[in-house]
Amino acid sequence: MSDPIVRFLGRVLALFAPRPRGRHRLEGIARALTPPPPPRFTERLDGHASPAVRPYVLTPGERRAQRERRRALYLATLGIDTGPRHIHGVPVPVAAR
Repeated sequence: MSDPIVRFLGRVLALFAPRPRGRHRLEGIARALTPPPPPRFTERLDGHASPAVRPYVLTPGERRAQRERRRALYLATLGIDTGPRHIHGVPVPVAAR
């Protein structure tokens, strides 16, 4: 580095740039000081012990409820309030909706 500009920029970067840290910089020291972590799983999982249910497959009742919610949300964007039919178990009159 005989060029003075390169030396100057190197010193400025050394002052203002953060020092490289992390486990990759201290490989030899870090391995000697920290023991390896214990294994997370000691036994194999049995795939037959849990039912194979896809969570995104809906029952007809769930599909109908989802369709009603989506329709209510769409109508709400148009300013139409479909409202709930029952609030705390009490039927709501049609005029109040």
